[in-house]
Amino acid sequence: MAAGESDFLVQAATYLGAAAITVPVFNRLKLGSILGFLTAGVAVGPFGFNLLHQEEGVFHIAELGVVLFLFVIGLELSLSRLWSMRKQIFGLGAAQMFVTGGVIASLFVAAGVMPAPAAAIAGFSLAFSSTAFALQWLKDRGELNTAYGTQSFSVLLFQDIAVIPLLAAVPIIAGVGADGNAWEGIAKAVGVVALLIVIGKFGLDRLFRLVASAGSREAFAATALFLVALTSLAVAWAGLSMALGAFLAGVLLAESSYKHEIETDIEPFRGLLLGLFFISIGMRLDFGVILNAWMIVVGGAVGLVAIKTVLLFGLSRLMGAKQGDALKSAATLSQGGEFSFVVFTLGVSAALFTNAQVSLMSAIVTLSMILTPLMSAIAHRMAADADDMGEDLKGPEAERDHALIVGFGRMGQIISQVLQNSGVAVTAIDRNPSHIRNAESFGFKVYYGDGARLDMLLAAGAADAKAIILCMDDPKSVNHAVTMLREKLPNTTILAVAHDRIHEMELKPLGPDVIVRETLESSLLMARETLSRLGFESGVIDDYVQQFRKLDRERLLTQIDQGPEAGRHLMHQRFTSESEKKSEEKTNAG
Repeated sequence: MAAGESDFLVQAATYLGAAAITVPVFNRLKLGSILGFLTAGVAVGPFGFNLLHQEEGVFHIAELGVVLFLFVIGLELSLSRLWSMRKQIFGLGAAQMFVTGGVIASLFVAAGVMPAPAAAIAGFSLAFSSTAFALQWLKDRGELNTAYGTQSFSVLLFQDIAVIPLLAAVPIIAGVGADGNAWEGIAKAVGVVALLIVIGKFGLDRLFRLVASAGSREAFAATALFLVALTSLAVAWAGLSMALGAFLAGVLLAESSYKHEIETDIEPFRGLLLGLFFISIGMRLDFGVILNAWMIVVGGAVGLVAIKTVLLFGLSRLMGAKQGDALKSAATLSQGGEFSFVVFTLGVSAALFTNAQVSLMSAIVTLSMILTPLMSAIAHRMAADADDMGEDLKGPEAERDHALIVGFGRMGQIISQVLQNSGVAVTAIDRNPSHIRNAESFGFKVYYGDGARLDMLLAAGAADAKAIILCMDDPKSVNHAVTMLREKLPNTTILAVAHDRIHEMELKPLGPDVIVRETLESSLLMARETLSRLGFESGVIDDYVQQFRKLDRERLLTQIDQGPEAGRHLMHQRFTSESEKKSEEKTNAG
């Protein structure tokens, strides 16, 4: 093995080993994986144990994690979702961003820390909260669907949108006063974005449909990654941020039937590369600068948390939130965010910030994350005295009650119609492109995805579903899905369609809540209609069907215990009418 290859493996092993040690520890302490990755970077970096040195190649690779992260965020921002949350997103979210950013920027200018253009970028970057940190915190506490959880998510959603123009503004602000034709650059950027929108609108769904029909998971993942890379390169050529291209690609696919499959395939790459990005940020923390100004770091972190908490609490109350919800939401979003690191890195490259300034601001953001659990605990205690803690669990939770239908064939379509027409929200996935096209022609929205994959089911919302209905054609896929779901989500209601009797016998020990044999009910209905046409009375028919169900159940249990051939005699046991039952009872009594 060549020396260069060996050195690469040593670096990779060091990165992965540091993350494998620190991330579980920080998760166990309820501090989140981001702080774990940052700590890993500090430990292996030049200002820690000096196991690795900064290399530009590592940072370029790590930045792909941010690009993929923004792509996944774009996938979640469908127009329908934005519209349903528009008041909180563009009301409270926008107010929080502009007021907080403006206040912090004004403080920087007043203190003479940096000039106004740089202060504006720094102020708005510190207005961000950590999407990954806050959402994981809410999820761990089981409060993502509460009123304050929904409010917090809306603010984070606007921040995720706001990062795009902020990243695009960095090179523009850094170039103020320089030469160059700004209008030519703007026209170039607008042209590229418009072209990407047109291509995405009319071409992307067809492309993924073609790839999906080939049945290759690897080709599908490669196509998704290629799309992200291509759009990122296109907007970078136009002078904008690569992250903007990835975000745009995600938004273009947000309404696609293939969004869940794309998100699932990209998730492993996104998670690893984003972790590597945070490790690289940790490596850049200059402890010499921090120790020399530790009062600034501690004071800055406490001040940042205090400013964001007070401002968001006040804005929430002005927009009608309850006092308890406003307190908890403000505390949850009081920390700095991961996008701050992205803006800091870009700001150094554009000469807006010095390395010392970035080290201090990065340390302040990191410390503010550590303070979040404490702030949240205090806010919850204060909120308990301010509001009825149970009132906020009603409305928003109902919006997340939904059924997940896996497999949109004959049975899936009928089940979906009944549930939707009953007012139940339905999410449907299927791995057959022809089923998806057929469903769309009748006005149904079905997403592309393999229901035998746990990551696919989780991406489609299995963890939040009130019921999961498995209607796939492949019995092995149904069995595998039941096994995985029962292990991962033991309390979720699972209803499974059995292909035939043998399949029902296989499913029984796996533990679904309900098993329905695919042709059983339709066959019984046909038998009922036939008996009716032959002159049997309705009550007699009901009694005979009930007797069949009892015998069929008895036979199934016998087969499970003794094998498929057992219980044959039950198939040929004649039904007994009411008159025959009475006659038999008299005979026995005599």
